[in-house]
Amino acid sequence: MTTNSPVPPDLFDRALIARRRARAAQGPDFVTELVLADLGERIGTINRRFEKAALIGPGIADADPVFGTVDSLEIVPTLAGASDDMPALAGSDYDLIVSVLDLQVVNDVPGTLTRLRRLLRPDGFFVAAVLGGRSLAELRSAWIAADSEFAGGAFVRVAPFMDVRDAGSLLQRAGFALPVSDTDTHSVRYADALKLMGELKSLGAGNPMMEKPVRPVTKSQMMAAVAAYPVDEDGRITATLEIIWLSGWGPDESQQKPLRPGSAEMSLADALKTKD
Repeated sequence: MTTNSPVPPDLFDRALIARRRARAAQGPDFVTELVLADLGERIGTINRRFEKAALIGPGIADADPVFGTVDSLEIVPTLAGASDDMPALAGSDYDLIVSVLDLQVVNDVPGTLTRLRRLLRPDGFFVAAVLGGRSLAELRSAWIAADSEFAGGAFVRVAPFMDVRDAGSLLQRAGFALPVSDTDTHSVRYADALKLMGELKSLGAGNPMMEKPVRPVTKSQMMAAVAAYPVDEDGRITATLEIIWLSGWGPDESQQKPLRPGSAEMSLADALKTKD
């Protein structure tokens, strides 16, 4: 007898995020532009031409990326009025799929990665840029301090982002071969915390959680968060932006495989022996 495992509740309200982004300023935001510029360099280092590629993400509808080794590129905006985790790709059998700043608001990351991997050809390449756990850490701490003072406890007001330590295991769990993850960290300066929060709102990047505080934020609470935000020596503030890069390949027999346990011709003990 088998029993179905309970389905975990959704963390992110993707329908709400889609509505907010629809009202937000059009065109790629500066974070998307930064990622796309880095992405072009990363793909250019791979010694291969990609005949059929797909670029997915919430801020790419008007993007014009330059990938010199890509012959045909399908651009698939996500969160365009739809709440489903999986982007509406037109086909399958891609030899390159690129995800730009979408996975951090996906409810079922392992399932979505698995479905994307199944759309790759054998030895097809997948790369994703995701906001990492250190992003907006200063703002998160400021709100925790303000909520503790005015509401007697902390609320999740800044989305929980992916930890780089989990990135490689997520790719392995989804069936990707040769998974790799690394991070880039950027510091963005603002006049004050209100300017930062205003920009986040203009990008449709408000609180994306399904469970939100019932009480609205008061002016005193807002100003407490502003006061709790660390200020630099010049009176401005710094916001940390961490980008996690994930990459992996569709499994293929031609790929390098790890040696089977016990198949080495020399033992580790022998290899470490010093010669007289």
